Amino acid sequence: MIIALLLLFMVFHNASSSSALGTNVAARPDVVNIGAIITFDSMIGKIAKLAIAIAIEDVNSDPEILNGTKLTLKMQNTGSNDFLGIVDLALQFMENDTVAIIGPQFSATARMLSHIANDLKVPLLSFSATDPTLSPVQFPFLVRTTRSDLFQMTAVADLVAFYEWREVIAIYVDDDFGRNAIAALGDKLAEKRCRISYKVPLNPKATKDEITKALINVSSMEPRILIVHIYTNWGLRVFSEAQNLMMMGSGYVWIATDWLSTIFDTDPSLPLLATKDIQGVLTLRMYTPESELKTRFKSRWGNLTRVRGYNGSSFGLNTHGLYAYDSVWLLALAIDSFLARAGNVSFSNNPNVSDLLGGKVCIFNEGSQLVQSILEVNATGVTGPLKFNPDGDLINPAFEVINVIGTGTRTVGYWSNSSGLSLDSPEKPQRKQQSNGSSTSTQQLYSVIWPGQTTQKPRGWVFPDNGRKLRIGVPDRVNYPEFVRVKGTDVSGFCVEVFQAALNELPYGVPYKFVLFGDGKINTEPSELLHKIQTGELDGLVGDITITTSRTKMADFTQPYIESGLVVVAPIRKLNSSAWAFLRPFTPMMWGITCIFFLGVGAVVWILEHRTNEDFRGPPRKQFVTVVWFSFSTWFFSHKENTVSTLGRFVLIIWLFVVLLINSSYIASLTSILTVEQLSSPIKGIESLATGNDPIGFLNGSFAERYLTDELKIHRSRLVPLNSPEEYEKALEDGPSAGGVAAIVDERTYMELFLSVRCGYSIVGQEFTKMGWGFAFPRDSPLAADMSTALLKLSEKGDLQKIHDKWLMKSACSAQGTKQAVDRLPLKSFWGLFLLSGIACFLALLLHVIRLVHQFYRYSDSDCESSLHGRLRSFFSFVYREQEVKKSRTKRRRTEKASDKIVHEKF
Repeated sequence: MIIALLLLFMVFHNASSSSALGTNVAARPDVVNIGAIITFDSMIGKIAKLAIAIAIEDVNSDPEILNGTKLTLKMQNTGSNDFLGIVDLALQFMENDTVAIIGPQFSATARMLSHIANDLKVPLLSFSATDPTLSPVQFPFLVRTTRSDLFQMTAVADLVAFYEWREVIAIYVDDDFGRNAIAALGDKLAEKRCRISYKVPLNPKATKDEITKALINVSSMEPRILIVHIYTNWGLRVFSEAQNLMMMGSGYVWIATDWLSTIFDTDPSLPLLATKDIQGVLTLRMYTPESELKTRFKSRWGNLTRVRGYNGSSFGLNTHGLYAYDSVWLLALAIDSFLARAGNVSFSNNPNVSDLLGGKVCIFNEGSQLVQSILEVNATGVTGPLKFNPDGDLINPAFEVINVIGTGTRTVGYWSNSSGLSLDSPEKPQRKQQSNGSSTSTQQLYSVIWPGQTTQKPRGWVFPDNGRKLRIGVPDRVNYPEFVRVKGTDVSGFCVEVFQAALNELPYGVPYKFVLFGDGKINTEPSELLHKIQTGELDGLVGDITITTSRTKMADFTQPYIESGLVVVAPIRKLNSSAWAFLRPFTPMMWGITCIFFLGVGAVVWILEHRTNEDFRGPPRKQFVTVVWFSFSTWFFSHKENTVSTLGRFVLIIWLFVVLLINSSYIASLTSILTVEQLSSPIKGIESLATGNDPIGFLNGSFAERYLTDELKIHRSRLVPLNSPEEYEKALEDGPSAGGVAAIVDERTYMELFLSVRCGYSIVGQEFTKMGWGFAFPRDSPLAADMSTALLKLSEKGDLQKIHDKWLMKSACSAQGTKQAVDRLPLKSFWGLFLLSGIACFLALLLHVIRLVHQFYRYSDSDCESSLHGRLRSFFSFVYREQEVKKSRTKRRRTEKASDKIVHEKF
């Protein structure tokens, strides 16, 4: 048999180089022969057989399709034929000058016959071979006239991601049809950070015992999302056995591919027992839009099945039947286009093949042209648009999402390659996209009734009932027992109690046991424990594990249950009050600039006022004293000089606003200095520590070392590893001069415990990282998400704070009434105010000078000195001279004041 196969394929390949011995050429033949290879006794085959026959009749009865040429159909039943039998059926067609073959029905058969079609150059139009690996590149003469499983598996992956499940189990038939489809599903799930946890291949002729054994193995696994991709003839047996094993109840999710919808469409009156076994199942159906063509065809179907003699009973029309019908029309349209261009159909006899098989086998000379004509067809059939994309697939792939309920089904949504999951049928988003330029559909479905008659979305996984407990790693720390305390086999502490409280909030029980790591003398590196999660040695990790970017690549963390960023701890000393404490609120630079602006603003106001305001005139000594007095009296808003010019008032109002803010800040800072005990440290925070040269301490093995060197660029030689709070204290006491450190950089949570019994140190500066602690679980573990939700519940109820107070609220130092010394207010805190005042002064002076120049040239004598020196002297004399108009106004105001005074004295 093997030798015969090898000889057969060698002959096919040699045929392409052999000369043609006979050629039959005809211009627009009266008859064109086509074939069909179908399994008559299968559910899909019996529908396709009738649909193809009807299509042939419809084409031949329409004179406009082939312009007088008729199609002659010859069907072959693959039945239970083996490989050679199916090959023989295909070769029999070529003895009759067949130009194309409808079928085959199964993907494995299509792959096998495609090799022969490549050599005989005969197009194959398969209406049900959905294997996504049947590529037109490898098989150019195979035209898929249905939807590839690549799109169906994309729809399944979108369903899994839509319901936020992460792991699935795939049950599939172990052949090309099943294996390749599930491989495509795995790729699509990976794109959405989901995966197939277990694959359960079933023999194409699986027995009841084989199915039961496979399902028993599935029931002991964690995932409860089961994807079923098998054949229609024994698919319901899987659900029947699952029902017997109590696997169709609450908690399970069954997603069947379109084989289940095919059963419903073919046999709408399924027995009640059969539908009872599939309650709550989701399935897919290839979407075919409603149209007049489809409606007319479906209305004919029931009568046709009875008339054709199927035991007097009718059967339903499934989507494969619709695609089989359209395949004939697609071929007819392509043949008409091909004949219009080529004008003839010719075959070449291959004597080598004929001698081997005992008959005449011909090669279709124009087969490549006919394939091209098929791919160029652009028409509308009962399934919708008949048009191929550049990849050789029908355009607009779409599926209905169906929920099995009671004795029937309900459509809960649609999936299309362009809009994903949607409540609307696929053509609606497409019309919206064409009109608006972009799709606005969202991923959504109607509510689903799941197995167990519940509308609540299943969690999708459970702990397997195999007696194994989760192995939760716990580091046995050298210090800080408040977080994790180990006494023999007893484990307690803040982190452990939070973990146990969160488990109690879960809606299901979690069997677990703690696995201790470390000897209590040397801290275990968190990365080592996380690596054990990666290798499967641990199922989780509890302890003071900080969530960092590098660690999230090793495991999934819950949300933080306590915030703990890096801080700087340094020695502090008390500041005693002194006679010069009133100078402490401002820095020397701030004092200097403030004094300069006081004098500057006073000078500007004098310039603006002295020509028109008698208060700013007089002997030079008096004017100098007036400027100084006016300037500093504005600090207390006690200046008695009035401003009469608009520009002077503008400058003064801006300056008084600045003085108000400076004065308020000064009083607040001084009050704090004089009323609260002050603590001071030469180190002000991480900035001053990083720019210095003093040694810095950190916890040995902490991520702080990498952060200081990589992020803050602190040289490693300055870093001193320390192992315990006692070493912290000694290093800080010794200081840099005695081999110690200037400060410690560690997490706030640790440092708060450290400072609770050590009053000579304090956190200086701000927390300069924002991190937290979380529980670690394997990647994509659903327990991480559920524990995060449980932690939120603990926080909302206040239980998390109670646990914190129980273990971590310990302090022997009274911090009430003390604080770190407030930094002096620097110039940078007020430079915007000074800039505002400076701009006001500059603009006022500029406008004042422009006005003076204008007045000078307007009122100056025409015979004044022409020299530059003389004119400048005249200008300055003009500037200093009192303005007459304003002078009379001032005298009148003084007279009024004197009169008021005399009247007051008389009375």
